[in-house]
Amino acid sequence: MSAPPNPTAAPAYPWYFQPLNWFLVGLASLPLAVLYGIARLLYWLMAYVLRYRRQVVMENLRNSFPEKSGAQIDQIANDFYWHFAQVMVEILKLRTLSAAEMRQRVVIENPEVLARLFAENRQVLTLGSHTGNWEWILPSGAVLFPGLVTGVYKPLMNPFFEAFLLELRTHLGAKLLPMKSTLRDLLRHRGQGRALSMLSDQAAGPEDQPYWTNFLHQDTPFYTGADKLAAQFGCAAVYVTIRRVRRGYYRISLTELHDGQTMLPPQEHQLTEAFARLLERDIQASPSDYLWSHRRWKHKREVRS
Repeated sequence: MSAPPNPTAAPAYPWYFQPLNWFLVGLASLPLAVLYGIARLLYWLMAYVLRYRRQVVMENLRNSFPEKSGAQIDQIANDFYWHFAQVMVEILKLRTLSAAEMRQRVVIENPEVLARLFAENRQVLTLGSHTGNWEWILPSGAVLFPGLVTGVYKPLMNPFFEAFLLELRTHLGAKLLPMKSTLRDLLRHRGQGRALSMLSDQAAGPEDQPYWTNFLHQDTPFYTGADKLAAQFGCAAVYVTIRRVRRGYYRISLTELHDGQTMLPPQEHQLTEAFARLLERDIQASPSDYLWSHRRWKHKREVRS
């Protein structure tokens, strides 16, 4: 019997991308202290020169925080650009970061939540979003639980960046799984204690049959994959919060949403609603740490007469 295809194998890319690869790996080899100097430049360019997606950022913030003044919204926007610049260089640093340094920089406060579910041979959906440094969640989990953490991701069209990000994300032992292979993977590993790490955002379109709820003062469509997978495969579910303690250091906390032992009717969307409320809490607690530069409210609910 032939071996199954390896979804994390880096695809080939044209030779002319190789200088870019050398350049990025060289940058990633620099100390974080130096990379934060580069982040200062990135912040200045995004916030004041390029004004990167400024209109989208400001619209999202005004609609999400109608109680805040114009000056407060401006401050959150500027803080977001500084946060985003730091995250960009921290993500790049993943390419050369050691497991020992990852353990120092990211502390999981209550790993026993996952350890118990793994001991019960539960497949666990870990649900996070683009808050804090979202790219450090998967590798920190892989360092703490070797061989038990897989990230679900959407492959990129560009072959170089697909290969580079695959290498970056799996550098510390995490596995990656293309989104379209999720069902097959859950079937193959049924009855095995492991985690599937999923980043979700409220940008589901009509074709996704989203769950609508009030989120940050707006009618918002959420993806409902967690509800469906938990019902179909008896998965447990855990919400993941990552917060910056200081520059380059984070703390992760885990909130168990479902133990996998009882059936949750997927049509009631209990997991998605719980996820929305916890994410809303985290954003309100630290507004600048969320990724505001995407059009997360571009879809509107259809009003039927």
